[in-house]
Amino acid sequence: MTTVHVAPEVNLVMDPMSGLVATEREDIISYSMDPILEQLDELDKVADDMVNSLSPNMPLLNSNPGRERTSYYAGIASNAFYGIIVGLIFATIIIIALYAMGQFGGGL
Repeated sequence: MTTVHVAPEVNLVMDPMSGLVATEREDIISYSMDPILEQLDELDKVADDMVNSLSPNMPLLNSNPGRERTSYYAGIASNAFYGIIVGLIFATIIIIALYAMGQFGGGL
């Protein structure tokens, strides 16, 4: 909260945010909230970035421009890879089970 000394000889100050003019008193201590507001703005950016990380179409705070859908394409590739691996494991288990039951390959 910054104040402007309108008339220092009569202790008049003005709050530029509200336009209020009042006398400056010695028994009141006022602190500047500007550093705290700057930190809150930074935390707001980080919170927005965390929310944006949940959507594959939103850009992240530290990402390069033009990479909005990178998470989407990476998700498709990784899910396809895991799908192939799970499918191969499942097919292998079925082939082993059929072979063990003698239904496949004539048995031993």
